[in-house]
Amino acid sequence: MNVVLDDRLLIEELLVGIGRPDVQLHTTAYWYYRACRAAVLGAGGHLSGPFRELYVLEQERAIGAMLQLPEDIGLPDARRLVAQMVEIAGRQPRLNLLNLEAVAAAHVLDATVWLSPEAASGVLPTVLDDELLAWEIVTID
Repeated sequence: MNVVLDDRLLIEELLVGIGRPDVQLHTTAYWYYRACRAAVLGAGGHLSGPFRELYVLEQERAIGAMLQLPEDIGLPDARRLVAQMVEIAGRQPRLNLLNLEAVAAAHVLDATVWLSPEAASGVLPTVLDDELLAWEIVTID
């Protein structure tokens, strides 16, 4: 089963692991960028929070890990993704780039989108439903 992780769940996977070996994990370039930006620059929000809680050496290792996305976490090919994004934008004109890319990734990969509770409170779940794409909320302990 293919799964697309949002930025918060990507951080969780890279720091401690989500622990579901039966899925192939993917993310989007935008969510990956936001996760790296939170790790490196921080801002005190829900994305950078996990990094603030680490000791300095652990924090440095975690930031290094964020900047080198493991090969076992997929990123959809932009050649396929962009065409899908344009198509979706025609049906869903209110979507921003982050959400367009997430919906397109789910289409291209035939994937379920895993959303953190914060991401699930936005417009994305409604659009995923409209597009007949699977999604679920994944809570971090």
